[in-house]
Amino acid sequence: MAHINQGVPLNLNLNDVLPFRNIFGTTPDERRPSRWLMLLEGRALLEFSTLPLAMPWLMSRVPKGDGHTVLVLPGLMADDNSTIPLRRFLNSRGYQTAGWGQGANLGPRRGVLTQLRQTLTDLHAQSGRKVSIVGWSLGGVYAREMAREFPGKVRQAVSLGSPLYGHPDSSSNASQLYKFVSGRNDVDPGERGDGPPPGVPMTAIFTRSDGIVGWGCSIEKKGPLSDNIEIVGASHSGLGVHPLALYAIGDRLAQPEDGWTHFKPTGPERALYPADTPSR
Repeated sequence: MAHINQGVPLNLNLNDVLPFRNIFGTTPDERRPSRWLMLLEGRALLEFSTLPLAMPWLMSRVPKGDGHTVLVLPGLMADDNSTIPLRRFLNSRGYQTAGWGQGANLGPRRGVLTQLRQTLTDLHAQSGRKVSIVGWSLGGVYAREMAREFPGKVRQAVSLGSPLYGHPDSSSNASQLYKFVSGRNDVDPGERGDGPPPGVPMTAIFTRSDGIVGWGCSIEKKGPLSDNIEIVGASHSGLGVHPLALYAIGDRLAQPEDGWTHFKPTGPERALYPADTPSR
């Protein structure tokens, strides 16, 4: 018999139908998120809608920055419009923010990384100071690689749900979309972040309920200059507007340039972030 009970295939993949099969445990899970988690990505709209309500808390609890420049990079298929709420929040905290200025992020097509290097160089020259880079999803991979390539120009890097490790074919629900829009059939290891953390502070913000990227791919290797911060219950598509993610980003960017320390929220915020997060 090829089927049972009205056409249910015998080779049914339970990993696709169990919605939360990969959000527990401490071992980094690099498996592609289930289809149910992917369908739940629509909750990003709810996360965005909570931002105005959370803004008084953010403004009172996130310290003012020192005015250095922050380059913000969008995710796959997104453009600078997607990072407007994040950049507005960082501007309110005293930073000088910049978008990447290359339209929709269609992957590392010819000229994309060259232009990104030039943008970083220009921002560094204009301010005379190191630039922090915050990247959402694929943008976080770029941020990490720019930090590794230009430690003299990058103050720190922050990634949001970024596929820093693993291979998209087995760990991402966006692998086929990436191949289609980028015109590439595979991903070079250097473009997905494999390798040691950069020589500057690196913070990986992730959520186990990510419906696009296996959450284990979005955490960084443990080290004196690396941190992993978990946002409980968030979606991949909403990380860049999630109030708890914005708090974490603001906290990290406010760290002194020569006095970076690991993320240790105090006061009531201690209850909002897991005390123990996995690492590689």
